[in-house]
Amino acid sequence: MTEPVLADVATGHAQISFREVVETHKRSIYFLALDLTGNHHDAEDLSQDAFIKAHRGLKSFRGEAQMYTWLRRITVNTYLNKRRKKAISFMRFFGDEDEPEHTPSDELAPDRSAERGILRQHVERALDTLSPREKSAFVLRHYRDLSVKEVASSMEVADGTVKSLLFRATQKLQKELAYLQNEIDRS
Repeated sequence: MTEPVLADVATGHAQISFREVVETHKRSIYFLALDLTGNHHDAEDLSQDAFIKAHRGLKSFRGEAQMYTWLRRITVNTYLNKRRKKAISFMRFFGDEDEPEHTPSDELAPDRSAERGILRQHVERALDTLSPREKSAFVLRHYRDLSVKEVASSMEVADGTVKSLLFRATQKLQKELAYLQNEIDRS
């Protein structure tokens, strides 16, 4: 079986293999998946699923967007679909889906590292209170530094929808993390 080859649609040159696409984008897609899921195991699963979907949908890639933009859209949509399925499954069976907590390893002094780890856990818990769409918009905008227009393109929604999602996400996060500000003020 031969490996699928992508042709540069805009210029008609430069054929590259899908393996090269994966090698080029695997880190950035993994870190996007990690930002969305909050843990290594789910991020690996999500990025793998996204690349599988990309491989299957390769014929539909028209080259109108950059390859990373297309892969990012697939990753976000895969995440949203998985979250939707989990929610339906949870509602149907009232199952308990505990996710292991992600603790980053810092090369900082132990006390600073511990503080950052605790802060990150608080933020991740607060992010988990957001809807999947709100979390996706927030992560793409604030963790990935995409413009509102790029977030809208990735999520296949209007710019105004992204702004609304970001506003609601920010309001919820401020409410969820208000207790941290009180602790800082008391220090």
